[in-house]
Amino acid sequence: MIKRDRYLNELIRSRKNGFPKVITGIRRCGKSYLLKEIYAKYLKDIGVKNENILIIELDDILNYKYRNPIRLMEYVQGLINHLSDDVYVFIDEIQLITKIINPELTGGEIKKAKETDEDTISFVDVVLGLSRIKNVDLYVTRSNSKLLSKGVATEFRDKATEIHMRPLSFKEFYEYLGGDERAAFNEYMRHGGMPLAVLSDYDNKEQYLKNLFELTYFKDILEYNKIRKSESLSEICDVLSFCSGQPLNSQKIVNILESRKKEKIGKEAVDRYIQCFENAYLIDEAKRYDIKGGDVIGATRKYYFEDVGLRNARLDFTSLDSGQVIENIVYNELIYNGYNVKVGTFNQVEKDKTGKSILKTYEVDFYATKGTKSIYIQVTDDITKASTKEREIRPYFLINDSIRKVIVINEPIKEMKLENGILLEGITDFLLNQMLSVRLYQQ
Repeated sequence: MIKRDRYLNELIRSRKNGFPKVITGIRRCGKSYLLKEIYAKYLKDIGVKNENILIIELDDILNYKYRNPIRLMEYVQGLINHLSDDVYVFIDEIQLITKIINPELTGGEIKKAKETDEDTISFVDVVLGLSRIKNVDLYVTRSNSKLLSKGVATEFRDKATEIHMRPLSFKEFYEYLGGDERAAFNEYMRHGGMPLAVLSDYDNKEQYLKNLFELTYFKDILEYNKIRKSESLSEICDVLSFCSGQPLNSQKIVNILESRKKEKIGKEAVDRYIQCFENAYLIDEAKRYDIKGGDVIGATRKYYFEDVGLRNARLDFTSLDSGQVIENIVYNELIYNGYNVKVGTFNQVEKDKTGKSILKTYEVDFYATKGTKSIYIQVTDDITKASTKEREIRPYFLINDSIRKVIVINEPIKEMKLENGILLEGITDFLLNQMLSVRLYQQ
């Protein structure tokens, strides 16, 4: 069994807190398994009876009738009426519930609601209604852009606990796989941490990831966003994959598409398509942050894939820049550990070779914050060249503040100190042994 202790502990802490628990995340990252296997086992171990754990899988064709919110409410209430102890209700893929017009307005007839209809009954009403039943502790999962992660608080009127689940971190991956750390990391760099890919035979991993991208994620995005120009969506996805971790804005993507495919597409369409990928939990954006000015600046962003295996699958597992991949992995690790992550940047007035004053922009890969603490992180594939070392270290010298400064390198080394207290860490040691949250709070 692959352990997901971080998410199990979140569920345990949220148990019987009076709110429905909404588990979000990219499709196939293990949400259903977390509930139906890992959390259900925990509940049974503490004495909950089997009949007090009710599981409804809305993506099962046998349960299609419960996509009607009225029938679902009646079904659950009928099952729990004879139970006096606490009942744990798991509803898988809650987004499949159909929004209907209030039957009181249709003479009792069930009619699917249109976007313009106002008096409707949706998954929100089902979740809030069931969560108000005294002996019900409700858990629901959802996967895609039909329900936006950032809208959870609004949708449930601040009456829900969101647990956002991601693919396996490298530590979760390694705890399951074991063996040589470096060999495990090389495998993780190529195929990522989607659970079924990890469990597959090596020869099947790449085809599984390609199919998952094309047949599941793209299908979802096209269907739920009613996108007709699938070619444009595909081209933008290619750009995001190839340029992951590089500064991008909508105009730059427009220019790339026009130069490569002679295809004209507006900036507004590019922004909309990128939002579709974010809503489907395929990518995250890291905004640029002025370290010295203290503000988010500009429209330029960096985009990272929630799973590097999916990013690599999009590139057909060719042209895999190891520097880009490890930067993506470090970003995911920071997010997994609860950090708010931005791209650090600042301007510095310097003299050029002629003695003329110029304004030069410097960048730190990640400026990560958690609570009142902060950390800077530079990520590099190799630091043996003097020019590379200078490029990675110079921004730290110029910032010259008390925030911890780390350089993560794609080498199997233990933590060591460089000049001015800068820490150099090997990637596997950083991911497995440094306990980011503890280290950050020990500053």
